[in-house]
Amino acid sequence: MATENPGTNCLLRDGDGNDYTDLKVYQKAGGYAKLKERLTMSRDDLREEVVKANLRGRGGAGFPAGVKWGFLPKDTDKPVYLVINADEGEPGTFKDRYFLQKDPHRLLEGCILSSYAIRSNACYIYTRGEFYDEIQTIDKAIADLYEAGLLGKNILGTGYDLDIYQHPGAGAYICGEETALLESLEGKAGQPRMKPPFPAIVGLFGCPTIVNNVETIAAVPVILDMGGDNFAALGTERNGGTKLFGISGHVKKPGLYELPMGFNMKKFIYEVAGGTLDDRPLKAVIPGGSSCPMLTPDEIDIAMDFDSLKTVGSMLGTGGAIVICEPTSMIDVILRISRFYSHESCGQCTPCREGTGWLYRLIKGFKDGTARPGDIDTLYNAAEHIDGHTICALGPAAAWPVQSVVRKFRHEFEAAIQNGGLAETA
Repeated sequence: MATENPGTNCLLRDGDGNDYTDLKVYQKAGGYAKLKERLTMSRDDLREEVVKANLRGRGGAGFPAGVKWGFLPKDTDKPVYLVINADEGEPGTFKDRYFLQKDPHRLLEGCILSSYAIRSNACYIYTRGEFYDEIQTIDKAIADLYEAGLLGKNILGTGYDLDIYQHPGAGAYICGEETALLESLEGKAGQPRMKPPFPAIVGLFGCPTIVNNVETIAAVPVILDMGGDNFAALGTERNGGTKLFGISGHVKKPGLYELPMGFNMKKFIYEVAGGTLDDRPLKAVIPGGSSCPMLTPDEIDIAMDFDSLKTVGSMLGTGGAIVICEPTSMIDVILRISRFYSHESCGQCTPCREGTGWLYRLIKGFKDGTARPGDIDTLYNAAEHIDGHTICALGPAAAWPVQSVVRKFRHEFEAAIQNGGLAETA
């Protein structure tokens, strides 16, 4: 897989020959150079730089990170926690793994600065359980920081104390949802909480908590180095900076790329990623991970940012694009996606627990030849009744791609009924 940076070099630096898992190498490249200075600056000034950067959360929701930090209570006698969501279970997404595997100190420096900004003395990195090698890399990097006096008590003589803990999960997709993550971190079953209260008020161990994605926090040192306004200027008006975009599926150069927010999706596919595999006709694009509604070829000449993709009924999500070309069956595609969400439902909400399995069984009927003419509308209506009726977003994540495929590729479902099932395709 390619790992390239065709644009401004802010986050992605794999391939330059340096081992950034080594603390000394990271420091030689400028890492931690201004840490002491920044741990003595005004916390409000530090947060304001992140606000000015228009850094929107890179975990999928796109909420402005600096604004989120501002939701913490100003006066509290409870400890404040920073929790890093490193669960990265969204199919088609592989950006956070880069930092965990290749550049852990970029993330950890961001953890230190962000923890300081929100007045936290404890930070937890909740890591996807399958990331075995990455977990070892993060643990070693944390140990190196303690040994160097960059973590623990009185960091660099600034009077600031911080401990960072890496906590592996058990491989549940649902623990990518922030409140399910907090439940799991507390040793409970990974099931989402009702909101409100939101984690900024009642989070980990009942205390004020900020939950941010890996890429979001890894961008913080970059923002402070170049200034919030300069970072913001790299993107669009409401979507600041550069972002790591993944692309997989039927493209010639699948991989991870750093691009400005708002980069054109069609250009991303045909120029940056080299075009479709074997120059096959494009059929559909999932723009930001498997939960995002699909786009047809006439919808991809669009900016990749949180606001633009809403105008065509989809979303940026995690920025993990999946390219689908002819002659792939969209029934096969949505069957695989629906099976995933049915398997990963935590079972807490009836519409999700029962509905995701129903979606999968209905779609399987089109493949197997047991579907009836009314099943197309039943499938769409079932998805409608899941969307918006669950505690967390897993239900909608299962429903949205189904709805988009039925709307845009209904003829394939009709053909499957007429033909008594699905013919094998390449």
